[in-house]
This record gives sequence, C-alpha cells and structure tokens, in this order.
Amino acid sequence: MKKMTILAVAALGVTAAIAAGCSQGATPRNTATAGNARPAANANTTTNAPPKNADDTPAQVKAAFADAQSFTTQHKDIPKGQITEIEEQADGKVPATDHHSYLAFSTAGGSRKQIGAATVVKAGGKDVVIVYENKDGSPYIKEVRADGVPAPFLAQFAGKGHDDKFLLGADLKANGVDDATAKGMVKAILIDVLTMQALYGASHSH
Repeated sequence: MKKMTILAVAALGVTAAIAAGCSQGATPRNTATAGNARPAANANTTTNAPPKNADDTPAQVKAAFADAQSFTTQHKDIPKGQITEIEEQADGKVPATDHHSYLAFSTAGGSRKQIGAATVVKAGGKDVVIVYENKDGSPYIKEVRADGVPAPFLAQFAGKGHDDKFLLGADLKANGVDDATAKGMVKAILIDVLTMQALYGASHSH
C-alpha cells in the first residue's frame, strides 16, 4: 500500500473476508446494529436483529441501494499512525478521524442480510457517494455518484482499489469536469479508498 492508489466510497457489496482483516487497532463507535459491538462495514452477515437507533442514513446513500429495507451507520476511529500513512500516500489531509460508513440490509427471505456499504465524502462543494464491493478481502469501488457531475467522469472510478493508480491526466480524465473540481474529487475519493482499506481491508503484501 506504498504507492499512490485509490480506494473509493460508497456502496459495498462485500463479504466477511474484509471484516476478518479490519481490526488494525481501529475503534468502532455508535453502531446501530443490535447485539454486535463491532459490525463489519463490508461483511455479508445474516441476523434477525433490527437496528436500535434512528436511521440517519443520507438520502443519496439510500438511493444507491434500491433493494435495501434498512440501514446501519458505523463509526470507526482511524488510528493516528494510519492517518499519517494515508495522508502521505494521497498527498492530502484526512478530513476527520471519525470515519462513517453506511451498511445496507435486505430482509428478503425472512432474514436480515447485509447487501452493501457506502460512504459519503465532500468534494467541490458536492456530496460524493462511494459504493464499495469486496474483492479478495479488500474494498473496491463499485460505483461513485454525485449530482451534477458528468457520468463519464464518475464511471472511471468503478473497480478501483487501494493498489490502483489514481493520477488525474494519466489514469483518470477530467471528462467534462473543471480541473479544480476534478482534482478535489479524485483526492477525496482516494483518501476514502485508502481509509477503507486501512479500516476494513485484509492484510497483504505487495
């Protein structure tokens, strides 16, 4: 994870593989899932317990999961050492030490099963929704959504993870987005991808 890569946010259709390697000293807080003090942000789990707390999921996240019947908000504190590493790799500042992710659940078949996860980052004055999926124990971007941003620009992020290069002008094109906005979105998404890997990704060597 020592080269510039992108881990992007928002819908996670993921499995328990990511959760298995997600501890890395991070402390989850204010989770809404009953009976689970440490819910995985990217694990496919089945439970019949409904969330206890009020649903504070952003409307943009709900729109990304048309098949979800319920959502849970997960908070995790990013360890200081990992913040330093993320900022060095992304050449940017981590916006907050408390990272939020939103877990989507379906109750089809009578059981409550996680069907994905997403995050929301701020860039260029816009809310950017990053939907994640699991690949080999690590979160990868499945989709990026942002109102008023050309689809060809957003589509470039799909399939990218923390080991992928994320350089605007080389690996990614502006595709109709002004330079300042494009740069801001690329950096914000990269920081989130690296954060998701640090918090939930499986350990591996390069």
